[in-house]
Amino acid sequence: MDATPAVPVHDPFQPEGITFTPVSRGLVTARLVVAAAVLVPVGVVAVAAAVMAGGWAWMAPAVVVAIATWLVWLVPRQVGAIGYAEAEDDLLVRKGILFRSLTVVPYGRMQFVDVGAGPLDRRFGVAGVQLHTASAQTDAKIPGLPPQEAARLRDRLTARGEARLAGL
Repeated sequence: MDATPAVPVHDPFQPEGITFTPVSRGLVTARLVVAAAVLVPVGVVAVAAAVMAGGWAWMAPAVVVAIATWLVWLVPRQVGAIGYAEAEDDLLVRKGILFRSLTVVPYGRMQFVDVGAGPLDRRFGVAGVQLHTASAQTDAKIPGLPPQEAARLRDRLTARGEARLAGL
């Protein structure tokens, strides 16, 4: 019998010593409003078609309701899985429930940082920060930040990027 000691398993999406900051819950509302803007007209058409056709046509509104219910369950969990952390040399961005990802962007590789918010984002008090690097694969986006936090993060990342770039 082999008595090898158990090796602790570390979650690659939760690095040791790193605490992720969650995004604003306002992003949940914004995403659900977009879903409703699509599903309500589709639901109205589905009900109208079901009233005219009858029978199995009532499956269409039932499917729309099922999709809406699923989104009301899913979207808060998706938003809850989004987070970012400022490490000493890198910015870490994680997202995903089923298909998880962790993006690590070294401050010295950042070329510029964008802050953006569309009309719906502004209505629900959120903004997004987009980091750009020389490689498109390492660009990272953090959606759903409060506007003040987005501006603070933009300024901090820009300063850290300039400091790391000057040190090269």
